Amino acid sequence: MFFSVATSAEAADKRIGILVYDGVLTSDVTAPLEVFGVASRLTWFSDYEAITVSVSDQKTITTEEGLKIGVDAWIGELPELDVLILTSSYDMDPLIENNQLIEFIQATSKEADWMASNCSGAYLLAEAGLLNGKKATTWAGGESDLQKDYPAVKVQVNQNFVVDDKVITSNGSLVSYQAALKLLHLMSSESKAQEVADALQYSRFSTQPF
Repeated sequence: MFFSVATSAEAADKRIGILVYDGVLTSDVTAPLEVFGVASRLTWFSDYEAITVSVSDQKTITTEEGLKIGVDAWIGELPELDVLILTSSYDMDPLIENNQLIEFIQATSKEADWMASNCSGAYLLAEAGLLNGKKATTWAGGESDLQKDYPAVKVQVNQNFVVDDKVITSNGSLVSYQAALKLLHLMSSESKAQEVADALQYSRFSTQPF
């Protein structure tokens, strides 16, 4: 299959921010980085770039599984984002209790086209009040806890991802690929998202729709 690749002269002017921090679950970050990274090298998505946004001012973070990832920006710089993807950790409490982070999420949501989360990153959207009255999901098995902690959210059970208005939430882990492809579909078209899915050989391991 032929892919038309953007030239270096075409600078991206839209940014997809992926939240990172020490202890973040690797696939929550790397799945959207790969999906949108591949897409941004194609002419039809060349005005976007995927960047990492750290909770603190540091040059690299180390994921739960030990992968070191470079940081492009941090929340204190108030980077302008068209999309913000919130990721998860085994211990979400320090993030939920981080007022600077919650305020950044709230401020970003006012200008961004899309807000998204993988796994328990939904807790950050909920804490920021962005899921009130909306359908949403979180990690498989954690739906009842999310509903108990945030009664205003219409928590959906046994769904890989949920789209409501301009917010998409997902189970995380391998489903992060499916959710990223769905978001790419909504930002472009189903056929263009399929082009990226084919490049990633998505259909070799999954028939799940996006």
